[in-house]
Amino acid sequence: MTILTMRLMGVAAACAIFSINAVAEDSSLTNPAISAVLEGYYQSAERPMSERVEGFGLGHTEVAMSANIDDMFYGKLTAVIEMHDGETELGLEEAFIQTLAMPYGLSMRAGRFLSDIGYLNNQHVHTDAFSDRPAAYRAFLGSHYFDDGVRLSYVAPTDLYWTMGVEAFKGDNMRAADEHNERDFKSTGVYTAFTKIGGDAGINGSWQAGLSYLRNENGRMTAEEHEYAAVLEEHEHSHSAQYTGENTYVADFVYKWAPNGNYKYQHLSISGEFFRVTDFKPLEEELDENDAYGDEGKDYQDGWYLSGVYQLSPHWSAGLRYGQVGTQLMLDDHFDPQKLKETEVSLAWHQSHFSTVRLQYTNQQGSNFDGIEDDNIITLQYVMTLGAHGAHQF
Repeated sequence: MTILTMRLMGVAAACAIFSINAVAEDSSLTNPAISAVLEGYYQSAERPMSERVEGFGLGHTEVAMSANIDDMFYGKLTAVIEMHDGETELGLEEAFIQTLAMPYGLSMRAGRFLSDIGYLNNQHVHTDAFSDRPAAYRAFLGSHYFDDGVRLSYVAPTDLYWTMGVEAFKGDNMRAADEHNERDFKSTGVYTAFTKIGGDAGINGSWQAGLSYLRNENGRMTAEEHEYAAVLEEHEHSHSAQYTGENTYVADFVYKWAPNGNYKYQHLSISGEFFRVTDFKPLEEELDENDAYGDEGKDYQDGWYLSGVYQLSPHWSAGLRYGQVGTQLMLDDHFDPQKLKETEVSLAWHQSHFSTVRLQYTNQQGSNFDGIEDDNIITLQYVMTLGAHGAHQF
C-alpha cells in the first residue's frame, strides 16, 4: 500500500467521522418529530357548511412528521383521517419543504401547505378554541384553505414584527361549480398576497394585525351553474369553498394578554376577521342589474367574527364567539341573499397541554341558510395529542 493510498484512506475516514458527528449533533436530522392528534365528538344537530354530522363522529384526526432535512431545508408531512358516510377517508393536508438559510429575511415554501392569509387559516384546526371554524371560513375557504403551490415570504428588519408574502396555488378547491364538467379552468388558479405587523403592548400584552388578498382566477360562476343542489353535491366534504368569487379581501386582528407575559396560568385572547368576496356574478349572464341581487342589492358576499377566549387557570378556559356570513345564492335569473348568524359559547378542560375536552353551545339563525333551519346545538369534543408536536402559531 502506497503512502498516497494511505493518506486518501485517512482523509475518507476523517470525512466519514465528521459527517457522523455533524448528524449526531443535530438530532432532528435522524429523529424526526412524529405526532398524532386524536379528535372525536358528539353533536346534537347539523350545522351549515360543516363537515361534522349529527351524532357521534371522528373529527380532524391527523398524523404528522417533521424534521430538518439538512442545514438548508425543513420538511413536514401531515395526513388527515376522517369519516364520511360510514367510510374512512385518508387525505394529505401538508407535504412541503421550506428553506432555512435564505439571506435578507427571505424564505420559500413549496408543496402542499396552509395558506397564510387571514389569522386562523395557517393554524391547524385542532388548535382552535371552538369545535368548528367560523361561518365565514366555512363559506369562503372550506374551513381551512390548503393547496399545492409555492410561497415567498419576507420578514423585515424592523423593531415591530413585520412580515409579508405572496403565494401561488393550483386552486382546485376554490373553483366555482362546474355542473357539466365542461369548463376550462386555469391550472394555476389562486394567487395571494398578505402582510402582518405586530408587537408588544406593555409587559402584559401583544398584538398582531393583518391584511390579505386572494385572487381566484376560477372563482366566477357560469350562467349554467344555477342548480343549487348540484353545487352542494360537488362541494360536500371536499374542503372546498362553498361560495366563490374572483376577489377576496381579509382583514384580521388579535390581541393577547397575560400577567407579566406568562401564558401558562392565565391569559386572554381577543381576535376577529372580516371577509369580503366580490366579482362572483357570471360574466356571460344577461341579468337585469336592478333585479339580479335581490332585495338587498349587494354585488358582494361578506362575513366576520369576533372571538374572546379566557383561560381562567391552567386547566380551564372559556370562550365566546359571534359571527355572521352573508352570501348570494344563484337561482334561475337572479341571486337570493341569505345570512347566517352564529353565537357560540365554549367551556374547555385541559388536563395538560396535550389533552382537551370541550363542551360547546351554538345558537344558529340562518333563515333556512343552505336548507338548515335555526337551531340550538350542543357539541361535546375531545382533542388529544400524542408524541412530539411543534409550537402553535401566535
